[in-house]
Amino acid sequence: MADVINLKNICVSFDDEQILKNICLDVEDKKFLTLLGPSGCGKTTTLRIIAGFLQPDSGDVIFDGKRINGVPAHKRQVNTIFQRYALFTHLNVFENIAFGLRLRKKSDSEIKKSVSEMLELVNLKGFEEREINSLSGGQQQRVAIARALVVNPKVLLLDEPLGALDLKLRKDMQKELKSIQREMGITFIYVTHDQEEALSMSDKIVVMNEGLIQQTGTPLDIYNEPKNAFVADFIGESNIVDGIMRKDFSVDFSSHNFTCVDSGFKTNEPVDVVIRPEDVDVVSPDKGMLTGTVTSITFKGVFYEVIVDIDGFKWMIQTTDSPRVGENIGLYIEPDAIHIMHKSEYSDLYGDYSSYSEEFDELSDVGAVQEEEENE
Repeated sequence: MADVINLKNICVSFDDEQILKNICLDVEDKKFLTLLGPSGCGKTTTLRIIAGFLQPDSGDVIFDGKRINGVPAHKRQVNTIFQRYALFTHLNVFENIAFGLRLRKKSDSEIKKSVSEMLELVNLKGFEEREINSLSGGQQQRVAIARALVVNPKVLLLDEPLGALDLKLRKDMQKELKSIQREMGITFIYVTHDQEEALSMSDKIVVMNEGLIQQTGTPLDIYNEPKNAFVADFIGESNIVDGIMRKDFSVDFSSHNFTCVDSGFKTNEPVDVVIRPEDVDVVSPDKGMLTGTVTSITFKGVFYEVIVDIDGFKWMIQTTDSPRVGENIGLYIEPDAIHIMHKSEYSDLYGDYSSYSEEFDELSDVGAVQEEEENE
């Protein structure tokens, strides 16, 4: 399938700080692409470049094969939904959705037909006369989606559109957005810092950090084959340990040799070894490939989250078994659970759960959202 957007060597700086560093990105037509990364990584700036709200310092924005640098936002075949929906509180639901069509001087019959179709699409049929302030957050979000889609953009840009919703509603809207994208058959470019959101909704994920694209791929590729320690840590939980690739399919880490499924590395090359918490089996110490002491255990409903000290390095294990704190346990790791990465600038920064705190993790997420809101 052809690309609808190509970003070529995009650079952007604010106050002598480079925000985007030579970004190159191809956006496939009619797909759901997510820009994922922490606050300040450049994902919203990338979206603003595509929308036309911001011009790059250098590089080209290509839309359907044509360079559109300098083309104003209202002349681009894109529309944007922000976290703050920017609905018109003095207009009812019908008139909010109809607003863009009236600007385009569509006939009353066309407007009525198009608005009716959008209301049905977002499950708000019968809400035509409702006032915006009488709607719930989820309903307001649906109105914003309908208003953006009714003008038939070729690309819809969504900047953290679910951030203000509670968890259950956010999950419901994730499914609805994906369903709407498939039904409409248009390109969605979605910005979020929520890894689970990206994994569940996207055809392709672009992981960003410090103004650079770290990895682009399908959710399965990004999760199972991260390119570096940053990606491995940002997408889900990961144990990341130092290793030595002795030869193809053979790696040393944690003072043991393991069979793996990776090849193509140099003999005795230092590497990062990634092992997902759910891929480790808890066994008796005599059957374990590694052994360690349980330092904490948290019941998560479906599984237990267990922190295990192995020679001073804290591993996270997710298991349906329930060992006790202080117990010595064995860990068994299948070859296909071991993922090998080249060393990078992010090596040794992630993967040890010595200071892991779920509460701190949640506070960090809240802080990231607040920072992004302040920067808008």
